[in-house]
Amino acid sequence: MKMTRRRWLQTTSLIALASMIPSSLHAALAIVDKPLLRDFEKPMFDIPSQISVPVIIESIELLQRDNQYFVRTRSKDGAEGLVGTKQVSDYISIFTNLVAPCFIGCDARDIETLIDDVYRANYKLAGIPFWSPVAFIELSLLDLLGKIAGKSVAQMCGGVVRKQIPVYLSGSGRNTTAEEEVDAYVRNVEQTNAKAVKFKIGGRMSRNMDAYPGRTETLVRLARKELGDKIILMADANGSYDTEHAIEVGHLLEELNYAFFEEPCPWENLSETQAVAKSLSIPIAFGEQNSSLWQFQWMLQNNVMRIAQPDINYNGGFIRAKRVARMAEAFGKTIQPHNTQTGVTSVNILQFAACTPNAQPYMEYPCHEVRQAPGWYSPDFKIMNGMIDLPKGAGMGIQIDPSYIKEAKVVAKIDKAKG
Repeated sequence: MKMTRRRWLQTTSLIALASMIPSSLHAALAIVDKPLLRDFEKPMFDIPSQISVPVIIESIELLQRDNQYFVRTRSKDGAEGLVGTKQVSDYISIFTNLVAPCFIGCDARDIETLIDDVYRANYKLAGIPFWSPVAFIELSLLDLLGKIAGKSVAQMCGGVVRKQIPVYLSGSGRNTTAEEEVDAYVRNVEQTNAKAVKFKIGGRMSRNMDAYPGRTETLVRLARKELGDKIILMADANGSYDTEHAIEVGHLLEELNYAFFEEPCPWENLSETQAVAKSLSIPIAFGEQNSSLWQFQWMLQNNVMRIAQPDINYNGGFIRAKRVARMAEAFGKTIQPHNTQTGVTSVNILQFAACTPNAQPYMEYPCHEVRQAPGWYSPDFKIMNGMIDLPKGAGMGIQIDPSYIKEAKVVAKIDKAKG
């Protein structure tokens, strides 16, 4: 190839640029070139070996009663899975037109590959609005499969390692004073005997602004004073800070012996969060908005966080959360899924914690106010001595009153395959 002046200038510019890259970045890039886990789709649970005959998916329904939505899946043999959902009203067209048809006519026992097939069919839409509908259908199918196998989802997907799930209380807001928030959790700790609490700090994607001046420092110091050293405290910034401010707040949390610092910087800015993690000794928890397995691997591999926090719904369901757990374990890290649900829609995180050895000791469970559980499902997931018992039934372990579901309207019914 003839070396023209233009080509010579291009080549020398690239050489000069390469010489400016620090050795630490060279090392990081070298690591990324050799990921430890290339095959994200490798099945983990071999469900076909646990159920001897095919379970052909005949229909998927989206049901609504009041402000509660459900997904009901049925097999050709009449087996049924039924679960509550989170925020599905925002994603109905994606659920109905793009996701559900991909499952019709398939063998539900192949659920570990079906969730990858639906991704490949719609990969340009990947993100929370896509993966949430996948999660709702997957969870309903796991409920169906567990009932056929006579096993809980935890038994079917790895085996039960804990029957009682310790929880940390969350659900804190920023529309109250620091004093009001601390008072609320002092009461809730007394009522539930919880051993851990998470507070919201900063101003939520607020470019370093506090909810009001001085609230964060007042809150984190007062929480430690009022709740004492025996209660595990955590703080969630919801992307409030740039690197400099996050490090400053992180040092305050270290001084007060907080257990982790969640999402210090805007969730898409991985380099800033990575820099914060490198500068602090307090573990960084991160990942509730992320729904890419490749991105989770990169973040775990490059020490963006020490605690992976996929949302079981936003990240595409139970199986994909277990894949993140497998990655985290490979890198010597732990997992603690993000959760904003209580009651019937929170059972997924209990089943997950029950069968995931490298899960953090405490799972997130909103409890800003202790409320009376509705009477149309059981168990009611009451927090006793800081823990919630794993449901004992097959599948997801939820029993929903048939008379309650009978009054639900059918928002959508899908019984034809895509194509």
